[in-house]
Amino acid sequence: MRGKCIVIGAGDLTVGELQREAGDFVIAVDGGADYCRILDLQPDLILGDFDSVSAEGAEIVNSLEKQSPERVLRLPQEKDDTDMLAALKAGLQRGYRDFRIYGGCGGRLDHTLANIQCLLYLKKQGAVGYLLEGTGMILVLWNEEIAFRKNMKGILSLFSLVERSTGVYIKGMKYLLSDAVVSNDFPVGISNEFIGEQAVISVRNGALACMIQYTEE
Repeated sequence: MRGKCIVIGAGDLTVGELQREAGDFVIAVDGGADYCRILDLQPDLILGDFDSVSAEGAEIVNSLEKQSPERVLRLPQEKDDTDMLAALKAGLQRGYRDFRIYGGCGGRLDHTLANIQCLLYLKKQGAVGYLLEGTGMILVLWNEEIAFRKNMKGILSLFSLVERSTGVYIKGMKYLLSDAVVSNDFPVGISNEFIGEQAVISVRNGALACMIQYTEE
């Protein structure tokens, strides 16, 4: 049974350990190779233009490339795909459809925004991705519905990634929406709250970035 594709980026690392399970595939993206050493996590693939990896990390990449060249993919610095998007495409090519991205937020704001766009790219390829950081995560809804467990606590914010996301419903939360339009120039969906009921978010036509800061009982 195929597992998850775990992707380690070069943004802010907010976890102290990661456990891989049977069938998981680990990709280190550029400076994410340094984080893999910290997490004692052996990547199955390291890729990037390696402009953010440390000197020590670069030596490890060079050594691995000599021993197992199939596990290192060097990308040019001038390219259309970001290193993260190239990593996600590599996971898709290997048949993975569940992506967990660490080190994909923080650091440069443009990289964080690019990685949120990558979540929408995954959706359009029939996959799902989560940007995970500390006690929060970011996911994207695209013409779909998602439900959360009753014991969720914390804050949820929604932002449209397209000009108009229509048929937006929020149920089981402090602030409700019913067949609403959420646009990309008015942040009406910010700072909603879980209230101990099963929360359900849906969008009939459009794409929503869903940002969660949560705790669980």
